[in-house]
Amino acid sequence: MNTFLWGALPYLTIGLLATGLAWRYRYDKFGWTTRSSELHESRLLKIASPMFHYGILFVFVGHIMGLFIPASWTDAIHFDEHAYNLLSLIGGTAAGALAVLGIGMLIYRRRTNTAVFHGTTRNDKLMYLVLVAAILSGMYAKLSHASFDEGYDYRTTIAPWARSIFTLHPDVDLMAQAPLAFHVHAVIGMFLLALLPFTRLVHMFSAPVQYLFRPYIVYRSRDPRVLGERPPRRGWERIDAGR
Repeated sequence: MNTFLWGALPYLTIGLLATGLAWRYRYDKFGWTTRSSELHESRLLKIASPMFHYGILFVFVGHIMGLFIPASWTDAIHFDEHAYNLLSLIGGTAAGALAVLGIGMLIYRRRTNTAVFHGTTRNDKLMYLVLVAAILSGMYAKLSHASFDEGYDYRTTIAPWARSIFTLHPDVDLMAQAPLAFHVHAVIGMFLLALLPFTRLVHMFSAPVQYLFRPYIVYRSRDPRVLGERPPRRGWERIDAGR
């Protein structure tokens, strides 16, 4: 089971993510969107959406730091494990709580607004369920194995395992040593990654990079005096009596 979960499942996830994105881009370009419902309701959306997006962005950055920045790098700048544990505990919990509160408000909006609810698909409901489960399981894993004095050092087990996946030699034994709560969080996280291409969350892979290189577009008003045209006259036009 450990070989499958930590040796094979990560590559199945990456394969589904890559092929799903390629398929979606090839056959569903017009569906590559969040399917915004702002026209139906915008007051609550303007509050909930930034909360969720900023929260999930900080969660993502925290995962990148924790999994792919070796402890030796932070030790080199005298940022020891105790300081890192406090940053992860306080910052990660705050980011997770912000994301959960934001997505909770988005779900409430979607459930109570008739027009928005009618635009909710089964795919959306599954996506919300898995996303909330991933965030809550991560918060539980951290809070149940950490305190202000010390915490579980996942940078000695989970982080090396995550990096070993990209060297094509996954260290299954390291991940197997992690507590059960982190196992559950990792499995839900991989399921969420495999699900991304087939949900509205696919928009996270889009960025308007071309706007950095496109030429300026200059808009000018059509002034008839500059163009030498006669401005239109007000009122009724004169009808030629000879017609």
